Amino acid sequence: MTARPLLFLDIDGVLNPVLPTDGFTAYDILDFTVLLSATHADWLRELSASYELVWATTWEHEANRHIAPLLELPRLPVVEFTGYRPRPDDPKLPILDLFAGRKWAPILRYAAGRPFAWVDDVMPERLVSRSRLRRDRLLLPVDPAHGLRREHVDRLLEHPPRARRLPRLRRRSGREGREPRADSSSVLNVPGRAATVRDTPRSRRPVQ
Repeated sequence: MTARPLLFLDIDGVLNPVLPTDGFTAYDILDFTVLLSATHADWLRELSASYELVWATTWEHEANRHIAPLLELPRLPVVEFTGYRPRPDDPKLPILDLFAGRKWAPILRYAAGRPFAWVDDVMPERLVSRSRLRRDRLLLPVDPAHGLRREHVDRLLEHPPRARRLPRLRRRSGREGREPRADSSSVLNVPGRAATVRDTPRSRRPVQ
């Protein structure tokens, strides 16, 4: 059975928009006012049929303690950004993208080669552009003013990331790679000698 692709989810600006429309409820959590929607909860449950949901938010494990119960979600895996130690093989980002792309290396390490989608209100445009060339990654930037919209959900469901195609190995023909066989009619094995003498055609004079 093929594993579902991962769906990395941010909270602030995605599930907690800056300018919410009707249907959001305000909650006081850890000295913050958080706006959550039952519609978002329904969409996430819908997405969970096609994706493995993962928190990719600076809330980290607090998301399971405070946000998941309000959205009636189970505890989800968490990408940990606090204390992340860079590795030599982490992707190199331009200086101007370091802040917007600070989640990128931890997300890649968590994914470990699995196809994934990432929904966030802060991500470098350079990464978004490059992801369009890959079938195993789908990066969806979200307007923090409005948060997650139905169009994002439809995009995730209609075009889920898939595993990359492996390059096809060229099949060698039966003759390819074999030593050419000499024509037996033109090779003579001379007894007592190690060499092979090749009989070259030559003109013959008629017997007088």
